[in-house]
Amino acid sequence: MGWDGIRLAAAVTAGRLAASLSRRLRLGGGTTMPGRVARALHPQVVSRLAAGLRRGCVVVTGTNGKTTTARLIGHILARAGIPAAHNRAGANLAAGIVAALVERSGWTGRPRVDAGIFEVDEATVPLVWAPLRPRVAVLCNLFRDQLDRYGEIDLVSSRWRTALAQDPGEAVVVYNADDPLVADVGRTLPRQVPFGIADASCGAGTLEHAADARYCYRCGQPYQYAAVYFGHMGQYRCPRCGVRRPEPVVAARDVDLEGLRGTAFTLSTPAGERRVRTVLPGLYNVHNVLAAAAACLQLGVPLEQIAAAVEEFRPAFGRAERVRVNGREAVLLLAKNPAGFNEVLRTVLHPQSVSGGQPVLLVAINDLTADGRDVSWLWDTDVEMLAGRVGRVVVSGLRAYDMAVRLKYAGLPAGSLRVQPDLAAAWEEAVAAADGPVYALLTYTALLNLREILRRRGLVRGFWED
Repeated sequence: MGWDGIRLAAAVTAGRLAASLSRRLRLGGGTTMPGRVARALHPQVVSRLAAGLRRGCVVVTGTNGKTTTARLIGHILARAGIPAAHNRAGANLAAGIVAALVERSGWTGRPRVDAGIFEVDEATVPLVWAPLRPRVAVLCNLFRDQLDRYGEIDLVSSRWRTALAQDPGEAVVVYNADDPLVADVGRTLPRQVPFGIADASCGAGTLEHAADARYCYRCGQPYQYAAVYFGHMGQYRCPRCGVRRPEPVVAARDVDLEGLRGTAFTLSTPAGERRVRTVLPGLYNVHNVLAAAAACLQLGVPLEQIAAAVEEFRPAFGRAERVRVNGREAVLLLAKNPAGFNEVLRTVLHPQSVSGGQPVLLVAINDLTADGRDVSWLWDTDVEMLAGRVGRVVVSGLRAYDMAVRLKYAGLPAGSLRVQPDLAAAWEEAVAAADGPVYALLTYTALLNLREILRRRGLVRGFWED
């Protein structure tokens, strides 16, 4: 073993010790610190460990759906007998990726798994693309999110385009054909697989207020839509330059949305078609299933195994996660930007979600760094759809009063609103007010805060154990 090998072994050893100490001392899940320690000792630790993965890496990025899609891929691969390193807890910056690799490597730096599955923050893609040299890259979607951190979505797509074009490697790029901005990144790459929904009946008639890419990226003309699924995603074409949605290679046909009960559709692929049913609710999760299926087909997993794994998959923490409390059910739903918030609201208000009276909502809004400091996006969500359709809304979090004002102007009567900045107390009030399920809509750090409250009460496990 040469000097570089000794240094790599030291980095892996130190990283694993840091993870162990973090968990034993209850400082956290050890999902990022091990990566920081390992990188400090060996700056090229990512490329060295990733190069040892026999089946290569899968990279999953985009605004919404990264965690669910990556977990689906991990679940499908596990069922196919392909062990993988995976940043399952959602630590999707470079340190989290290193931590996942370190955890699944031996003391000498040799990976003990065949593949890597890495959820990657949208802005981090250019930093990890070359070291990981992914075999498959999944581009989920792009919506405005944390504008103070990412900037506009055109800037993010430009960074992706530059990173992927400068060093495409052998990567097959699986991309969302229904998102015009994402499709414009993917369609010119040498190895690409578009996925999308092929059922206009489940879409809306017009673009919603939260649509972010309504103009042709090439000529500036407004797109014309044959169907709008949500946000700016749908079946579009530019009437001036002729750019249109690429025909999906992996598609969802005959989609049946069943509210929070789940979704059924026909999964159409080059390997055949299968009718699948998933407990994952909402149209946005149809895209997640399509992305995972397309990626796993590229890794050689048979369609039968993919379909079976999709049917038995359970949601990740906070993504339609269900919790039993005081004899009733609560559903935790991450809602962190206008497009995602709108889709969560539609799912909650779906006729098959609502039973036994009007639903009770807990809405918690934080503005910490991981949420984005700018909360102006609250005014771009279509919360007007709640007016007259909910029994009570308890509002909490660091920006509880901002949310309450937004709901007031959306037409919710003052008597149905309750502001309780303390999240634990807000949870108690929402549960006490509900005859049926409680729906908790939370920004990212509010979700982590609520789960920690529930973990201390023995209702859920730590998110790093999920």
